[in-house]
Amino acid sequence: MEKNQSIIVDDYERNVNLSIQWNRFLLKPLGTWPNLRESKVGKCYSVLIGIVCYGLISFMLTSSNMFLVVEVKDTYNRIKMIGPLSFFVMTLMKYYFLTFHEDNIRKGIEHIKWDWKNVKHQEDKKIMIEYANYGKKLALISTFFVYSAFVFYYFVVPISVGKIRDENLTFIPLPFPSSKLIADVRQSPANEILFSIQVLSGVIIHAITAAAVSIAAVFAVHACGQMQMLMNWLECLVDGRSDMNKIVDKRIAKIVVQHDRILKFLALTERALQQISFVEFLGCTMNMCLLGYYLIVEWNPKEISLSLTYISLLISFTFNIFIFCYIGELVAEQCQKVGEMTYMIEWYRLTGKKKLCCVLIIAMSNSSIKFTAGNMVELSIYTFSDVVKTSVAFLNMLRALT
Repeated sequence: MEKNQSIIVDDYERNVNLSIQWNRFLLKPLGTWPNLRESKVGKCYSVLIGIVCYGLISFMLTSSNMFLVVEVKDTYNRIKMIGPLSFFVMTLMKYYFLTFHEDNIRKGIEHIKWDWKNVKHQEDKKIMIEYANYGKKLALISTFFVYSAFVFYYFVVPISVGKIRDENLTFIPLPFPSSKLIADVRQSPANEILFSIQVLSGVIIHAITAAAVSIAAVFAVHACGQMQMLMNWLECLVDGRSDMNKIVDKRIAKIVVQHDRILKFLALTERALQQISFVEFLGCTMNMCLLGYYLIVEWNPKEISLSLTYISLLISFTFNIFIFCYIGELVAEQCQKVGEMTYMIEWYRLTGKKKLCCVLIIAMSNSSIKFTAGNMVELSIYTFSDVVKTSVAFLNMLRALT
């Protein structure tokens, strides 16, 4: 008996990890993993890491802004500095919102754990595992693109440029220019120190970006898995299933309660992510436009590393906003399918007023929660196409003006 209990616990822990392990891996080093604050040591670590992250991002923002104001004179280089500055502001806001919505993220994680703990039927468990794997894949792909851009921008370009000689000084080119008011980056050890600070800042900045996308993907895909499981229950509503109650009223009650839980989880996810989605929506639209402009202006077949860097950054921003729009579309489509499935079952075989439960489920499916960016723009594939078209329109305007 104890051996069987151990197998069940191990299986539960493994399945929970399948859903949230990547989120924990990204959020813990940033100090925004909800369970960190449960102990005094974790709370101190979280506060300390928060100070470090805010400090490094603020330093990058201040340094680049000073360089723009004090040392940049020509129009193109001013435009070129807008991209990094907007990215730093985006990251600062996303980090704040991840911290601000820590309680909502905790509730979402607890919800996922509860779902895994209470799944009984093998078919239901199979569906949850399938969707958990899918959510993890989306998070991993996003992280891959984000850190591919990081490697290109922080290492490949400086290495391809090589060490620069200026007035008998040899120094490594920095990923981001720094103002002389802070330090003379041509001198050693200021050059090496600033390069190390920028690389460390880059690791943190890109981790925040990957963490935000990961939370969105995992939560939304988990909700879709629960809705797919609910549709399986609806198919068995009339005739029942081996793990279901033999009384129809009990089966109806279980389905309604499950649907209510899913809708509450979607509302929780929307609250946790709507500000982050809005930052991503505006930031990606701007940066996709600017990166396209940089790529056109600086295209040089002989210096392919810089062009590949811009392309990798462009892919990263495009994929991030695509993920937010895609999960919004996925959730809306799955909600619609729940209503369609409710109508397609043999509800006419239900006796008396039991049929009315189907009307309730259909009505709730048609008016269910949709993911938005800042409660202003509905996230869908149509929105993604609008983002791309807007970026291209601003790119054409920027080319015409400059």
